[in-house]
Amino acid sequence: MIRLHHCPQTRSMRTLWLLIELGVTFEVVEHAFGKNLRSSEYLRVSLSGRVPALEIDGDRMIETGAITEYLCEMYPNTGLGRLPGTRERRDWLIWVHFAETISQHAAALTQQHVALYDPAMRSPIVTKLEAARIGKCFGALEAALSDGREYLLTGGFSAADISVGQAVYMARYFARLDGFDRLAEWYARITARPGFKEALPERGTELYKQDFYEVWEG
Repeated sequence: MIRLHHCPQTRSMRTLWLLIELGVTFEVVEHAFGKNLRSSEYLRVSLSGRVPALEIDGDRMIETGAITEYLCEMYPNTGLGRLPGTRERRDWLIWVHFAETISQHAAALTQQHVALYDPAMRSPIVTKLEAARIGKCFGALEAALSDGREYLLTGGFSAADISVGQAVYMARYFARLDGFDRLAEWYARITARPGFKEALPERGTELYKQDFYEVWEG
């Protein structure tokens, strides 16, 4: 039995998309983003009070990178992972975990623009720095895709594309893909997949209430 604890438009969307692409049977427990994740009941599932949390065969897992590695090793025949000893294993690991580099900047901006309801609590310096850091991440992806490859690995679509793709999905609320042509083509390709579309939030459950958040000027 696999049960995913999920909040729409958070890192747990990464695990949701992966589970869909794996084609396995699972159930989703959807939580509202906020203090309910700190309830004593949920803290028994996730000690950090965060999503995703995965219940699997009586055990519990947190951290998207670890979950991605574990699930891909459980279902090697899907081709979404790269097993130890294979040629693309190193690069697969790099990209799976690079997703968190992007997400930490998007999370900081989510806090500034969404979680902090009082403008006096927000920092123009933080918003500018974090948006610029996302731009640098976009530049790294553009460089990696500059040889014309369709996916992050030459061997084809994998969980690396899912991990980084979901991170870019969130980051695009704060930084545009303008000028990153290869990245934009790759992003359009992976988000055209039925699995991505199925992982999108239902109307009314979105964390982000607007399509784009400009750098806050104070």
